Amino acid sequence: MIEFLLPSILAGIGIAIIAGPLGSFVVWRKMAYFGDTLAHASLMGLALGFLLDINLYFALLICCLGLAVVLVTLQKQQLVATDTLLGILAHSSLSLGLIAVSFLDNVRIDLMSYLFGDLLAVNPSDLIFIWAGVLVVGAILYLFWRPLLSSSVNEELASVEGINVDLMRLVLMLLVGLVIAVGMKFVGALIMTSLLIIPAATARRLSRTPEQMALFASLIGIISVLFGLILSWHFDTPAGPSVVISASSMFMLSHIVKRS
Repeated sequence: MIEFLLPSILAGIGIAIIAGPLGSFVVWRKMAYFGDTLAHASLMGLALGFLLDINLYFALLICCLGLAVVLVTLQKQQLVATDTLLGILAHSSLSLGLIAVSFLDNVRIDLMSYLFGDLLAVNPSDLIFIWAGVLVVGAILYLFWRPLLSSSVNEELASVEGINVDLMRLVLMLLVGLVIAVGMKFVGALIMTSLLIIPAATARRLSRTPEQMALFASLIGIISVLFGLILSWHFDTPAGPSVVISASSMFMLSHIVKRS
């Protein structure tokens, strides 16, 4: 069992480690819908990758990072409210992706596998891609932790302290885009967003400092991955959704424990 699940375990742990602190920023900034928007955009990147016959990883990265830049640019112009803008971009990118898929006459795409991923199909080359992304995102988070935290708590005060809040917003959105692009193929677009939000929301109830919350979110994500894979192995359930159910169960358990 362990030998068969080891690549999946290592992949899930890697994604959970980096999703913890990044998801904490998503929760602090109330950016949950931004993750869904990027997930929709990643499907567009996938379709364009097949249509243009380019590397899917590269197409996903370019699409997610490009949408993050577009969102920050439009936010600065303050044309419409952010939630309205996210809705427009999410459904527009998804529609463009579906239109691109319709042109793929000679390519058959199982969109369900990309929506919910296939964590059990991870191979050694996938592990290299995942952990390379984990190291890059982790290093950037380490370098920008304080300014990112300050701008998340209070942008006006952070600006007074000399922090470029627009740059920090762009950095955070690019990191979220990178993580979703890295994790989409393995845990799916919908599941990746869940791994960003649910463990961080659970950790928020159990933490006293931002650093504690980021650490607890990673630990909760790792436990969710392990329990989800065990559930998938014993009951033959889809691995990605099983991980999300495990994370959701821990969230509900944290509410029960906190009240008692």
